[in-house]
Amino acid sequence: MEICPYLQYSFEILGKKWNGLIIHYLSLSPNGAAHFSEIKRDLTDITPRALSLKLSELAEHGLIEKKVTTGTPVTISYELTEKGMALTAALQPIQQWALQYK
Repeated sequence: MEICPYLQYSFEILGKKWNGLIIHYLSLSPNGAAHFSEIKRDLTDITPRALSLKLSELAEHGLIEKKVTTGTPVTISYELTEKGMALTAALQPIQQWALQYK
């Protein structure tokens, strides 16, 4: 029997610590976007270095986008892409399962 490579790809992303929670956090944020400091504040156990690495990793997968707004001061936010928003919709049944069977 062969494992579906698409499912394997999905679990390679979601199976890594923090990735699913960051995606979920952004899905709950207004416009699917948040600043680094907001994410760090609310995901209290993640280190700044780990958060930075995870945000870069999720951006490489095309799930989030780093937005830089020039001006004074320069602001940086992270927001879900269309691909990331589609993933959050796919995660909702898993959340319902967890609520029922936890």
